[in-house]
Amino acid sequence: MAAYGLYTHIASNKTRSMLLLAGLFLLIYVMVFAGALIGEVVVNSNGSVAYYINAATRDLIRALPFATIGAVLWIVIAYFGHQKMIDAITGSESVTRQQQPRLYNLLENLCISRGIPMPKLKVMDSDALNAFATGLNPRQYSVTVTTGLLRALNDDEMEAVLGHELTHIRNGDVQLMVVAVIIAGVVGFAAELFFRIFINSGFRFGGSRSSRSSSSSDSDSKGSGGGAVIVIIIAVALIALAWALSLVVRFALSRSRELLADAGSVELTKNPDAMISALRKIENRGELPGATSAVMEMCIDNPREGFADLFATHPSVDSRVAALVKFAGGHDPGRMALPSDTDETAASDGTETLPLPPRSGPWSDGKTPAGGAQDPLRAPLKGPWGRHA
Repeated sequence: MAAYGLYTHIASNKTRSMLLLAGLFLLIYVMVFAGALIGEVVVNSNGSVAYYINAATRDLIRALPFATIGAVLWIVIAYFGHQKMIDAITGSESVTRQQQPRLYNLLENLCISRGIPMPKLKVMDSDALNAFATGLNPRQYSVTVTTGLLRALNDDEMEAVLGHELTHIRNGDVQLMVVAVIIAGVVGFAAELFFRIFINSGFRFGGSRSSRSSSSSDSDSKGSGGGAVIVIIIAVALIALAWALSLVVRFALSRSRELLADAGSVELTKNPDAMISALRKIENRGELPGATSAVMEMCIDNPREGFADLFATHPSVDSRVAALVKFAGGHDPGRMALPSDTDETAASDGTETLPLPPRSGPWSDGKTPAGGAQDPLRAPLKGPWGRHA
């Protein structure tokens, strides 16, 4: 039954990816039609509703080839350039075995154990505790972790997180996420552009249609001008609907994908306790400053919530841990406080403070300050992704 559920999830992801891409074209055509309605009203404010709809339909038919080419071009650009866009937003940089021997070996061992192609490994300079996977095909797949996560997790916990991200790749979750981002991006941009043009026009309608003024059929269809307001309302409603649907696209991404990725990590590592303790350490510490909502939705934990969790993209950490305890036999240590947390917070929450693993590798000089007073989370970062003066 578990295998059936897993393969059904993978097949469902592929189907939904195709449907979402088809939906992208539909939403773009809706946006073009709404823009044509507004354009007709701006040029001539004395028509009837039927006149504007007929004219906008003719405009849509003429614009269909250009809208289709534009949508295809955007998909091609996103297909080849989405990783560079994400890297530019997050500041992630690729690392090698020499730069990150601990992290590289953990990921490589997991891939070898299951015959999984080795994805690219990237590191993001951030104190946040988070990780995410991206890519649309085996040549593009990559796993990104933050430097804060590297310092906070021990080897077993880090291996569990890497297993979680590898499962997202195996299950096809990353492809669906990227497709959703493509749709939300292009439709959201077009909607904002239309609204800006509409507002900046100052709602000034009127003018002449010299090319149609001599047509008796057009003159017959014109009314007193009362249809202009109705048509504008229809156009704005269509644009708002398309924009809202572009945001709702991400809710086509079932939150069960995170539960399946947690389960996949346990299947890879055979260590449910490591996945649980990693989630407890990451909990509410994953906010990536400057990251877009689309990037946060790809992360192992998204602390950003909306509408009282109704539209949250991730299940709560409590529910994920409960599932691992119930179905994988793990043990929940409760909420954890890292050494960087204040004593007052740890005391008020009643959480357990765990020591951080020793820092080693190219991100640290491997030296401990005299007296051991320096906070390991605040130690200077070195390496190609380190802070620069």
